[in-house]
Parts: sequence; structure tokens; C-alpha cells
Amino acid sequence: MRSRMISRTAGAASPLARTLTTALVGLSSVAGLSTAGCAQAAPDNSNTQMLEWMQRAHQPAGGTSSATSAASTAPAASITSKGSGSTAGASTSTGTKPASSIRTASPTAATRTATPRPAAPPSTTTGTRKVAVASPAKSTVSPGVQATPALNKPAAGAAPAGTQTAVAIPDARLAKLYQQQCATCHGSERLGAMGPALLPESLERIKPAEVLRVIRQGRPATQMVGYADKLSEAEIQGLARWVQQPPAKPVGWTDAEMRASHREFVKPDYSDKVKPAFKVNDPHNLFVVVEAGDHHVSVIDGDTFTPITRFESHFALHGGPKFTPDGRFVYFASRDGWVSQYDLYTLKKVAEIRVGINTRNVAVSSDGKWVLAGNTLPQNLVLLDAQGLKPVRTYPVKDREGKSSRVSAVYDAAPRNSFVVALKDSPELWSISYDPKAEPFYAGFVHDYKMKEGIPTKGFLNPRVTPLQMVLDDFYFDPDYKYVMGASRDGKAQVISLVSRGKVAELPLQGMPHLGSGITFNANGRLYMASTNLNTPTITVIDMQNWKVAKEIPIPGPGFFLRSHEETPYAWVDSMMSPTAKDTISIIDKRTLEVVRQLRLRPGKTNAHVEFTRDGRYALVSIMENPGELIIVDAKTFQEVKALPMSKPIGKYNVFNKVTRSEGTSH
Repeated sequence: MRSRMISRTAGAASPLARTLTTALVGLSSVAGLSTAGCAQAAPDNSNTQMLEWMQRAHQPAGGTSSATSAASTAPAASITSKGSGSTAGASTSTGTKPASSIRTASPTAATRTATPRPAAPPSTTTGTRKVAVASPAKSTVSPGVQATPALNKPAAGAAPAGTQTAVAIPDARLAKLYQQQCATCHGSERLGAMGPALLPESLERIKPAEVLRVIRQGRPATQMVGYADKLSEAEIQGLARWVQQPPAKPVGWTDAEMRASHREFVKPDYSDKVKPAFKVNDPHNLFVVVEAGDHHVSVIDGDTFTPITRFESHFALHGGPKFTPDGRFVYFASRDGWVSQYDLYTLKKVAEIRVGINTRNVAVSSDGKWVLAGNTLPQNLVLLDAQGLKPVRTYPVKDREGKSSRVSAVYDAAPRNSFVVALKDSPELWSISYDPKAEPFYAGFVHDYKMKEGIPTKGFLNPRVTPLQMVLDDFYFDPDYKYVMGASRDGKAQVISLVSRGKVAELPLQGMPHLGSGITFNANGRLYMASTNLNTPTITVIDMQNWKVAKEIPIPGPGFFLRSHEETPYAWVDSMMSPTAKDTISIIDKRTLEVVRQLRLRPGKTNAHVEFTRDGRYALVSIMENPGELIIVDAKTFQEVKALPMSKPIGKYNVFNKVTRSEGTSH
């Protein structure tokens, strides 16, 4: 019966079937994924066949190869909006949009129509403008994050007034409803096809209330319409709950399925002779902006603050893209397992591959040869060739006792020519050397290595385990990558030596420190590390010479991102975890460790994630609503100089600061 349901054509489906299929596709329509082809007959429940069918559905008519269509750059002002009916000069869904089709803060800029976006706020300007400045004061806001509404408690504007509490629908009926209405686009096992995976791991960053809102009201500028008047409240709440719980049958992703998903669109010239195909003063001063609102990526010139291009990304990109050492190629990881390679010089997507069902992040080796992806589903690591993303090796993640573990994160430790892997469920830290000359090591204990006891493991591309005293979930490395600071979810923290492979100190941290977004800086002859805290309104400053807390700096509310630059005496931190202070950026003097100023660039909105230009002269701040903005601020005068409309820009990344491992940003 399941195969008959899946192979049903859209023409044979009822209006309700077509409606709900579109509704569930809308849960991921923020990715900008086309639903063209959903009306085709779906294959059986084989993951590999589903992927092949998906790729065929996205190929342009006339037999043109996907490599050409997906990687081509559309001519200026030739892109039409989805569903407009016009096809002349239209680009494919994965094509690159030209700069002329992107709206900027300038009133004379051309309007981008490839992906409709709500109009920019009327306050957007391109001239110098004074920003509301508040005197720093002690916060009276209770720390913590605003609670998410329960599924049976409609969020504001979500359920119509007077809606009665829905009667629970049995899971068996919901499973059947999913197979009838959703499997065509999301896969019979919820692993994704035309739309992304609908699993707890894939939806973990989407609040339950938001899932309900999308089903009820739809999403503007997408093919997702509202269904509050088409589905019962019980069906809406039931499906929203069902897709956020683990499937009854365990799901997996095999190497064969991964290899079948690989697509290489172009074969670029990797030599140093290649230069940017567009006019730019400094290709290292480009910004890559991840827009989560409609799942796009924008490339911004950091000298002129003008958009160069904008292209669709996969669903729910991880906020931290990684770059090759020369800054030419950037790699993205989506939370539903897709890894993509993009050429910033030719403005073309090079390749992509689905390495898993849920991926934490990727790291790029300092020699530019390897990409390592860490997964939570399946629980493994995948090593890819950086030139085209062909899979090289899969590492099952199991600790010394054979217990499987999810991956918390992967990092590149450039001075050590190694990847460092943090495990989420086991007290271990892995190191994988990509140095071909790496010395062999012994995985276990030996009586005397001179007696050649035991069998050594080759040092090249093999994991070496550092046992820990507890599971550490969040990490920060010192500038030389000799030490790593790690924190557990309950606030305990330690310093681990990557040389001796053991604990060297305890860190007396409070609350839930977010070490991964910390920074280092030199002041008064000392090397400091500063970190935000996810549930207390403080910045913790650690003296890295004695591993003691030098100071706790109060800010208006719990913060997430802390940023600085070598050329500025200030550190900028948000309070985005606070429901009442999310609009406040605090400016900390690194010399005195005091808050000296507070900015509210857009009162009432989420002001967060600062990134500096290459020279540290300007700071770029995200307004993380949708529609949102990218605000450029003079880092000396704190005056706004320009604003660009964006679709929930969750992060922006300066090429130079990333490839040189600036002390003021994360890596």
C-alpha cells in the first residue's frame, strides 16, 4: 500500500492531498527549493532512487546538463520571479543572480525579482545617520530565553480566535496521512527528496510554534499558502507534532546513497592564474552572508558595501561557512546533510553531496585539500576531496568501548595540520592529521614502544583519541592550537592540552558559557579570552596565562555572539538571547574591560552577529528578523553609514578575517 501511495500522481490526488503536500513542502520552502516536479510520479522508497528522481526533476528541458544549468550566471536584469509566468531569460533555481538584480539601500538600485522579498524598512538609508545611543546601565532583565509556546497553545496570530483545543490523532493515522500527502516531496522515510528531511534533527532549530504558524498561515513569497481553512486544527497540530518526533523505524544513510547524491556542476581551473570574473578592489574583503529567511546566500563587496550576487542555498545552512586558504572557494553545510562548494571568483556552484541526514558542520584543512563533515545522523565523519567534494573516507564515530556518538563539531587546527573532532555523547576528543608525514601512533597502552609492542597506527588521516573526564560540547582554541577550552552543557569547563593530551586546568565558569563564539585579545601585557553566556547576562574574561577568570562584565541580557578586530580597541557583543534586550549591542573597551557604549540600531528588533571589514574600520551588524537588514557602522564613530535589506541574515563572514584566523572572530 505504501508504494501505491507514493507513486500516486498529483493528477490523481485529491485537492486536499495536493494542498497538504504543498503545506508540508512549505516547512522547508524557506530554503527556496522549487516544488516543480512534485506532481511527477515519485519512485519507490529507495533513498538512492529518490535522489536520482530529484535530480532529473530539476534538470532543464532540452537535455541540458545540470552542471551547466545549475552553475550558470544569469545575465543582468534577466531574472523573473517564481510563478510570474515569464520565462524569457529566467535562470534555473540554483543559478546565480547578478548584482543588478539585488535590492540595496540605495533608492536607485534595481529591484531584485528572482526571489521576492518584502520591502526594506522605510528607515533604510545610505547616508551617515546618527544611531540611538544609551548609557550603559546594569540590567534589570531576568536572564533566560522566552519560553516557546506549547503546541496546543497557539502563538500570536497563529490559531484563529475561538479555536478549541484539538483532539489528539493517533500516530498510526498521522503516519498514514504523511504517506498519503507528504511522502512524494519529503520521502517515504522522511529523509527528504524534493523537500528537506522532516526529522527532529532537521527541525531542531525551528520552534514548534513556527511549524504550526507555517502550516496555518503559509510563507510569503513562496508556494506555501495557509491551510487554517483547509485542514482541521487536529490535523495541523498532529502533523506538526509528528514530524518533530523520531520515526518508528530507525533511519540511515549509506555510503552508496551518499555517492549517488554527488553532483559536480563544473570543473574549475584550480591554478593561481584564475582571477575574479567581476570588478572588485580586494577579493579578500568580500563578505559571504547567510540569509536564513528564504535560504539564500549573498556576496557583498566589503569596500563599497554593494551586493555582487545572490544565490539559493540548501535548507537551513549552518551559520559558519568555511574557506580555502586562498579565499577563493567557500564550503557550506546544511543541517539536512548537504555540503556545497562555491567558487567566489567565477560565482558558480562547483559541486554538492549529501553526506548525511543531519550534519553539524564542516572544516577545511589548512592546505586546502580536504573537507571534513561531522554528522549526528548517521553518527559518523565524512572526509571529502576539497576539489569537487568526492567522498574519500567515512569514519564511524565510536568511542573506545564501542559506543556510538553524535559529532558535536569539527575544527581545523592549522598549526597542527590536523582536524579536531568533539563528540557529543562520549568523553573523547579526536585528532585526525592530514600531514602525509605524520608519525604513527599507538592507539592503546604499550609497555615499551622501543620493543615494538603492539601494532602502530599510521598517523596520516587516522583518528587519535584523547580521553576526557567528561563530555565537552562547546570548544575554543588558543591562537597556537596547543590548548582547547571545553564546556559541558551544565556549565563545567576544562582546559585540555593537545600536546600532552590531558587536562591542565579547571575553568570556574557559571551558567552556560558559549565558548565557540569567543574571541582572544592582548591587553596590558596579558592574553585574554572572552566568552558570552547563554543564560546569564555577563561576559566572562579569562586570563589565558593562568586560566583564571579576570572579570565578569555585566551586559543587558544573555548574549550569543562576541566579535572584535586587531585594529579596534573595542569588542562588540549582542544580548540576543534576552526577550527585552535583544536590540542592544554593548561596546566593551578591551583595555579597561568595561562597557563604554550601547547601540540600538533598530529598537525592538534583534541586533546581533557583528563582523568587521578586513581593516577593522567598519562593523557589519545583522537585524535578524525577516525581512531584516545588514547595517554597516563606522567602528570609530559608531554611526550608521549604510543598510542593505536582507532576509534574516544570521551571519556574515569576511574572507580575509577567516583565512587569516583573525583573533576577533570565530573559526
